[in-house]
Amino acid sequence: MQSFPDIQFPIGDTVAAFIDFLALNFKGFFDFLFVIFSSTIKATEQGLLMLPWWVLILIVVAIGTYFTSWKGGITFGVFLFLIGTFDLWSQTMTTLAVIIISVVLSLLIGIPLGILMAFNRTFASIMRPILDAMQTMPTFVYLIPVIFFFPLGNVPAVIATIIYALPPVMRLTELGIRNVDEEVIESAESFGSSRMQMLVKVQLPQALPTIMAGVNQTTMMALSMAVVGSMVGADGLGERVLHALNRIDMSLGFEAGISIVFLAIIIDRITAGIADKMQSRRGEAS
Repeated sequence: MQSFPDIQFPIGDTVAAFIDFLALNFKGFFDFLFVIFSSTIKATEQGLLMLPWWVLILIVVAIGTYFTSWKGGITFGVFLFLIGTFDLWSQTMTTLAVIIISVVLSLLIGIPLGILMAFNRTFASIMRPILDAMQTMPTFVYLIPVIFFFPLGNVPAVIATIIYALPPVMRLTELGIRNVDEEVIESAESFGSSRMQMLVKVQLPQALPTIMAGVNQTTMMALSMAVVGSMVGADGLGERVLHALNRIDMSLGFEAGISIVFLAIIIDRITAGIADKMQSRRGEAS
């Protein structure tokens, strides 16, 4: 009675069979996606590398100064300069390209789905447990199915990153729209606004600070996948961390790790500053 009865429910075998079915029958579709993703990542990376290092630093300083403070802007510039002194500039641009593509696609998918969740309670009730599973599933598990569909490299890392980083922007988009003041909605309805006009001119502007908080969280979660993505062949700072781990190279591991921290601080402060500016403008307008 102490041992578990011989009852088996091989859900893992079912999932594996489904993945094999997709990989076999939709190979052309996944090859097309691979070409699109890989070319987009490459173009973004080359665009970043074409910029002189000092121009990119000045751009970050200007953006940081505008959305945070002049002290913050200078600090962000110093962080990027230090990354260059570690001889990790090209790897940083690769990581930045992967993050940009992952975040942009996450927002293009997540914001419309979050809007749909806000307007359709049935869809929201279906999506919530799925989002819970996406957020609680160990990140390494995402890497297993994507390597069945795509060759090793940056593309499977981007796909896994999108899956992992998608839930926050969906949840906060839904929350922001649902929390729009009823009096504001009623006032817009009294002027004869259609549902689309209500969404574009009232609900989205009112929910924008909350949505930006979701953008911030999605961006940070995408950055946290940098090291994990290196396990499926993704280049960049994560690959340097993994290389240092395999060689037990403390110097390289620290420099690559602190570079990821610098990127995280820059991205977090700037996106938070954008949200704060939007919140303050909303307060001034009201």
